[in-house]
Amino acid sequence: MTNTPVNIGITVNGEDHQLSEPLTVAQLLDHLGLPAKGIAVAVDGAVLPRTSWDTPVGKGWEIEILTAVQGG
Repeated sequence: MTNTPVNIGITVNGEDHQLSEPLTVAQLLDHLGLPAKGIAVAVDGAVLPRTSWDTPVGKGWEIEILTAVQGG
């Protein structure tokens, strides 16, 4: 059995990214250096609940990551 490299093209906050290995949403956040708390994730315009962050990132996904900001 050979390990075939993967090429998963996604868009995160308007920027194109190529993933060379499968990642879950939580792993993607870690890979991007983002905290696990104080953020919200939307995939193709729909909020992805934190309980679903173990979902593998899919090819072509458009991901928006929003961070909470204090203030009024």
